Amino acid sequence: MKYLNAGEKKGRRVIISVIGPDRVGIIAGVTTILAENNINILDISQTIMQEFLVMVLIADMEQSKIDLSTLKDRLIAKGFELGVRIDAQNEDVFNFMHRL
Repeated sequence: MKYLNAGEKKGRRVIISVIGPDRVGIIAGVTTILAENNINILDISQTIMQEFLVMVLIADMEQSKIDLSTLKDRLIAKGFELGVRIDAQNEDVFNFMHRL
């Protein structure tokens, strides 16, 4: 696990997406990982499309001691456990990839 110095914490917003069959515990599983790592949820949107959960979450990693790579690994493992796909991207990368 990489710990970050204060200079690396600026602009630490991430976009987290969750897609997969709906079941009990998905939101709890994702938000528990964030809380355990001192990652603040800024906004969250979720819907059920037929039997599938689609969730997008914006979070601030500024107070977290883990890096994005470590967060992604933990979320991917939780997604595997829950039977959903979880991805996390830096907000700047997300915006660049989805610009018109």
